[in-house]
Amino acid sequence: MNIGIFTDTYYPQVSGVATSIKTLKEQLESRGHNVYIFTTTDPKVDTRQYERNIFRFKSIPFISFTDRRIAVRGLFRAYQVAKELNLDIVHTQTEFSMGWIGKFVAKNLKVPCLHTYHTMYEDYLHYVAKGRLLKPYHVKQMSRSFCYHMTGIVAPSERVLTTLTGYGIKAPISIIPTGVNIAKFQKDPAADNWREKYGIAEKTPLLLTVSRLAYEKNINNLIAVMPKIIEKIPNVRLLVVGDGPAKEELIEQVDVMQLQDRVIFTGEVDNEDVPYFYQMADLFVSTSVSESQGLTYIEALASGLQVVATHSPYTDQLLDDSTIGSTFYNEDELVDVVCGYLTNKDEFNNNEKLKAKLYDISADHFGKRILRLYKECQTIYTKENQTSHSGETS
Repeated sequence: MNIGIFTDTYYPQVSGVATSIKTLKEQLESRGHNVYIFTTTDPKVDTRQYERNIFRFKSIPFISFTDRRIAVRGLFRAYQVAKELNLDIVHTQTEFSMGWIGKFVAKNLKVPCLHTYHTMYEDYLHYVAKGRLLKPYHVKQMSRSFCYHMTGIVAPSERVLTTLTGYGIKAPISIIPTGVNIAKFQKDPAADNWREKYGIAEKTPLLLTVSRLAYEKNINNLIAVMPKIIEKIPNVRLLVVGDGPAKEELIEQVDVMQLQDRVIFTGEVDNEDVPYFYQMADLFVSTSVSESQGLTYIEALASGLQVVATHSPYTDQLLDDSTIGSTFYNEDELVDVVCGYLTNKDEFNNNEKLKAKLYDISADHFGKRILRLYKECQTIYTKENQTSHSGETS
């Protein structure tokens, strides 16, 4: 099968969407399919550099969200390339520029078009004119317009399904969470050296959060409870991995609270090094309220860490057993749950339950489910077109 993936976000950009697409590409190719990425140009990629099966289209930074990009041209070039590649299916991963180009290509090639709805835009409206310009109603209209005439839609979680259903989207929706490459996150002895790199002793209890440092991630709430955690576990440390617009304010918060020796900021790290950060930690903690699928949560689970995350339908379903992780409703619960895991770590070890969970979140399982959906959509598309053609001739 020749598969075209259309996305505004791809490597070397660092995001959950880019990671999800890379995982999907690897899984499809490992099963003998040809995958072609149609995406935006990126300042970090030399235009003279050859990238196998990747086609980049001229782009500019997105308004108020400058580390993301939108294509400004390429509609007909994309169609010509896709026609030469003889695409069997188009899978869009954005509701913006490359997504609309993907819909145009699919319509003109007369092939099925699927879409993965990654982002809960209502959580990000503050990035555009500080929330004064766009409202939830506009997100609903934009989403309905883009998802119209899709053969199928992938929702990474129940939360996304509920949101799209609430928008009145009629296309068939399948819940398929992105998986992770389990082997990539297994314990590596080299991870011990990374503790030394950041001046963290081997036995020091270490909390970890991996995230884009954005305001909706609420990392300030995690930093705010650190004194309470320190009261119960005096030598605990927090490692914050990532970069983003909230970084300076978070550093200032740490300075004001005089937690400089307790909270460590790594800045942006190479994607290939991310597993080491999970492996050097004792517990993964997130205070975010904006996750549609939480790839960092499942990366942490794949690394053998328990996960503590804000209560939501998605996290309650993912962390459905205390040996896997727990959710919290308020600050006091967060402190109690974190301290409980750090002080009674052996009580929460259950290899059988973790093994079952790891299969559910594995890239292999993800790849199988996506391929099954592709075949279902091809069948649906063929039947719908046969019906429309027979109606035209009768």
